[in-house]
Amino acid sequence: MSTPHGTALVTGASSGIGAAYAQRLAAAGWDTVLVARRAQRLDDLAQRLREATGTTVETLVADLSDPGDLARVTRRAAGDDIGFLLNNAGINGYGPFGELEEDLMTKVLGINVLAVTALTRAAVPGMLARGRGTVVNVASLLAFAGALPPHPLPERAVYGGTKGYVVTFTRTLAAELAGTPLRIQVLCPGLTATEFHRSRGDQPVPGRDPSVHEDGGMPVDRVVDASLAALDAGEVVCVPGLGDRALVDDLARAELAIRTAARRGGD
Repeated sequence: MSTPHGTALVTGASSGIGAAYAQRLAAAGWDTVLVARRAQRLDDLAQRLREATGTTVETLVADLSDPGDLARVTRRAAGDDIGFLLNNAGINGYGPFGELEEDLMTKVLGINVLAVTALTRAAVPGMLARGRGTVVNVASLLAFAGALPPHPLPERAVYGGTKGYVVTFTRTLAAELAGTPLRIQVLCPGLTATEFHRSRGDQPVPGRDPSVHEDGGMPVDRVVDASLAALDAGEVVCVPGLGDRALVDDLARAELAIRTAARRGGD
């Protein structure tokens, strides 16, 4: 029997933001579907959640850049019990663009863009039909760093581009769904204390126990706190650590000014 909340599907659940978010949702009474590449990590987390919360936990071992795996997870995201979708899975593929391996570039695009879009498309119709649902897509503060050169920032043309897509896609979808009961958010954390920088994404970080990269960053619990608070406040763009929400409003005003000026210039 499902919980009153229903089921939350969490991608990238084997560590970091995904694992922390899954723990928070289970503690709040959500059943969960945990999706990631590392079976042992998923099994360990699932066992902890079952013991701590008594909720139902499923695991789906999947590489979202693989078409067959993505199709399996997409079918689950379309389930009539899914009330919360967290598109957290992502890889970076950092490095000079001219030297980026084609296979890794395709993988970054598949996980960061195609999977986010496909899973959202799978979940939203059922949520609309049931009159409730939440979608949180995890982007990055680097989505807003396009004009900045690398060093100390990473070489990130493809990664930054994919996260820029996630921001625009989510904001535009939220505008389309305004007035419906659905809550839509793009979460844009900066440097976070996870494993993310320990791998370019071609292979998952090895080992059974989660770790943190040497760069440190914001604790994952604070990122989840910020996301949940922003959902309660109805904020579409969540930037953990941002003290002045007016800056997000300024971005929207600047976009409007550009569009307006361009139309006038074409007269």
